[in-house]
This record gives sequence, C-alpha cells and structure tokens, in this order.
Amino acid sequence: MPKLKINHYVVGSVQTNCYFAINEETDEAIIIDPGAAAEQLSECIKKDNLKPVAIILTHGHFDHAGAAEELAQRYGIKIYAHEDDEETLKIPEMNVSTLTGVPETYHADEFFEDNQEIELAGFKIKVLHTPGHTPGGCCYYFPEEGVVFSGDSLFCHSIGRTDFPKGSESQLVRAVKDKLMTLPDGTRVYPGHDSETTIADERMYNPYL
Repeated sequence: MPKLKINHYVVGSVQTNCYFAINEETDEAIIIDPGAAAEQLSECIKKDNLKPVAIILTHGHFDHAGAAEELAQRYGIKIYAHEDDEETLKIPEMNVSTLTGVPETYHADEFFEDNQEIELAGFKIKVLHTPGHTPGGCCYYFPEEGVVFSGDSLFCHSIGRTDFPKGSESQLVRAVKDKLMTLPDGTRVYPGHDSETTIADERMYNPYL
C-alpha cells in the first residue's frame, strides 16, 4: 500500500486550503482545490520534484477552482469534479467569481458520480456527494489511509455556507450526517478552510450535527 503524504498550502484572497495528496513511493501528486496562486503551487511542485497526475475539485467556487486550468495545461493533466457542479463551474454567478469583480468560467474534463470509486496516484478514493454548499459539492475519501478531503461541506466544528446560489442548509446537514458521520471515528478531515479535524471530534462538538 502506498504511503500518503499531505502537503497543505493556504492560497488566495479567502485563505483556501489547497492540498497535494502525494504517493511517497512514486512522487505522484493529486492536486486538490488549487484555488489561486498557480505560480506558487508550481514552485512547490518543482521544489519537491513532484509529478502531478490529476486535479480534483471539491466544488466549483472560484476560490477552489481558480488555478485549475492553468495548472492542468502546464502539467498536461485532467481536472475532475462532481457532475452536479458542471453548471456551477460554467456560470460566474454560481461560482461566485462575480464577487471578485472579475467574472470567470471554469471547467472540468471529467465528472464523477456519487459513490464512484476511482484510483489516482496509486490511491483508492471514494467520491462522496455532499450537496448543499453547491449542488455538486463532494468529498474525497481515502479509506485505506483514513483521510477525507471535505471541501466546504464540513469544517472544524462547522459546515459550509449555504447562502450562495442553489445552497441549502438542510440538504448539507443531511448529506454530512449521511456521508461523513458514518465514516470511522479516527478519519482525519482536511477541510477547504481553517484547521483539520476528525470525524470523532465533529460528531461530538459540531453544533450543526
């Protein structure tokens, strides 16, 4: 079983967490939510001699998808997202890039379905659809490593905002309870903003759950 190393970078104007999920045996890296600062992230890739194999987006908001296309073109890799966020990526009002004063459109090369199991960089990953922050918000669960990248669905002692277009607090709470609170207690949670946590900690202390 490959050994997972996680590099964490805080990028962009709203302090988004970008993660590199790295196979330490091969130096292959999955880029998760490269929201901004393509040059900064490229320097990190170069410094550590990493081999990017894919970009996976937890959802289509600008602060998570912003640098995806530039990095994908630079490394000749694909961008992946959940199928229900295709519209979010394409429409500036939905990806809320309009808030920056520079409306933008984004894309993904391939789209995942709920509960789809994939393999990237030697890791087995399960796609968990957790709508509510966006229609196609999702989390990426690495069952063998006991890690989940939760995007803006689940935060440390909180959940994502639901006041953006097509958001729903009831839908998000239900999705987090059904898809994330059923994971093992020791699962480490790496969210889209702020600090990491665990499923056990959220089950005990998250006021929304």
